[in-house]
Amino acid sequence: MTGKEVHILLVEDDEIDVMAIRRALKKTKIANPIHLAKDGVEALEKLRAGTIPSPHVVLMDLNMPRMDGITCLEEIRTDKNLKQTVVFILTTSKDQEDKIKAYNHNVAGYIIKSEVADGFIKTLQMLNYYFNVVELPDQ
Repeated sequence: MTGKEVHILLVEDDEIDVMAIRRALKKTKIANPIHLAKDGVEALEKLRAGTIPSPHVVLMDLNMPRMDGITCLEEIRTDKNLKQTVVFILTTSKDQEDKIKAYNHNVAGYIIKSEVADGFIKTLQMLNYYFNVVELPDQ
């Protein structure tokens, strides 16, 4: 990367999942700054206000109150200032329709939270590698 720190916006309404994800990030030595939004509405507010420094990556749950992940993703993709945002879905849903909807909105990956053991740790290690090698645009 260009030496810029990649900020992570974690969009998750479940406090237990937030704690588990933070622990897993720490365990994999991912020290990127983490910002939290409780749902899609709050995520869009933070992204549109520019309170999440660029470059950034979004880790988004699908099932949330007020605005779910797919609706938030649709908003991101239709917003000319946000449409290039890198978004990974981080969910418990293994539903094929959810996967198709997510990939139809150009997500970078669809990650199942229930695979929290080795699979999830390996996924986070991949994200760490991603942060260090992929060139992300300032948004």
